[in-house]
Amino acid sequence: MDPILHEWGGLLIRWTHVIAAMAWIGASFYFMHLDASLRRESDQPAGTTGDAWEVHGGGFYHVRKYVVAPERMPEHLIWHKWQAYMTWFSGFALLCWVYYGSADLYLIDPTVRDISALTGAAIGIGALVLGWFAYNLLVQSRLAESEMLLAGVGFAFVVALAWGFQQVFSGRAAMLHTGAVMATWMAGNVLLVIIPNQRVVVRDLIAGRTPDPKYGKTAKIRSMHNNYLTLPVVFFMLANHYPTAWSTPLLPVVVALVLIAGAVIRYFYNERNAGRGSPWWSWGVAAACLLIAAFIGISSSPIGRERLGLAAVMPAAMPLPPGQAAPPQQVVEVVTGRCSMCHAAQPVWTGIHIAPKGVLLDTPEHIARQAEGILIQAVMTHAMPPNNLTGMEPEERRILADWLRRRG
Repeated sequence: MDPILHEWGGLLIRWTHVIAAMAWIGASFYFMHLDASLRRESDQPAGTTGDAWEVHGGGFYHVRKYVVAPERMPEHLIWHKWQAYMTWFSGFALLCWVYYGSADLYLIDPTVRDISALTGAAIGIGALVLGWFAYNLLVQSRLAESEMLLAGVGFAFVVALAWGFQQVFSGRAAMLHTGAVMATWMAGNVLLVIIPNQRVVVRDLIAGRTPDPKYGKTAKIRSMHNNYLTLPVVFFMLANHYPTAWSTPLLPVVVALVLIAGAVIRYFYNERNAGRGSPWWSWGVAAACLLIAAFIGISSSPIGRERLGLAAVMPAAMPLPPGQAAPPQQVVEVVTGRCSMCHAAQPVWTGIHIAPKGVLLDTPEHIARQAEGILIQAVMTHAMPPNNLTGMEPEERRILADWLRRRG
């Protein structure tokens, strides 16, 4: 594919995905907040659960919720579904464009499992499909009679997914696919449960029949699941840009901690919006989980352990001579030999037209400016070169680590 087309195609798909996700998440959070904020009024009509008055943009809004449905079908009914559909389809397109289209860069790590791009794509797409069926069966099973039991089994299932993906994909792809399976659950809930149930209620209204309340209750349960899944999914999608989040052998543990953090944050808002108090302890739990996750990610590399004061993994080195700004020749040779084929003013790597993220590593001056990035990407983690395509040796990473340590 033409590199310019690939660059702009990826940008436009990502742009669409982010916009759609903002619309979907915003609507989801709004309706959860609205549902929790409903209050019963003295003159409230029969068949309604509560009213809410809101002010926004210089105007007042009066919203009323019915237990099942109004007595007759309203002339104008707004459906909230396209945000969910567009988020999933654009996300899947982005997954194919980036991870399956450039599998050697992002999906496949030969040190984990040397598989073909086609095999990797089949595993990823198959996991999305089978993951939905597994989740749907769990929700329809007797486990669903206990919310806590279902949540516990679902939690274990997601952590197991992360472990399974880690056995076949790069760490980056493992975390992203874990989030993609959860996002598929969310979109599937809308497409295959919530909207069909609402259509049944609408058909009953049009036919003059009294709608069965079970359809609304089932849809509400799935909507609540989506509410608790949202924050972890967003984290897993964003984390693929941050190597310390996924380049650890303990990736399933990081996933577990993020699941807990996201769930307790949503619990706080759900309880607060419903007027049942403000469980501030949930923020302490979330903070502790994320701090532990960060500790795991950082301490997974030798230089990270040293920075945390856990071990001195590198011998003492003489400081750089006063006034010396350029890195040593050894460092220049390592970086230009392993990185500059992509990170140059005119990249020579097939499919790379512009230096990724605009980072240039083709001169001593450019290398010196990117010292912090080199520390994160090539020393604290082995995110670069991607899947070590250029074969950077451990000794070469040590040369970089020694240089960075002397810089302080």
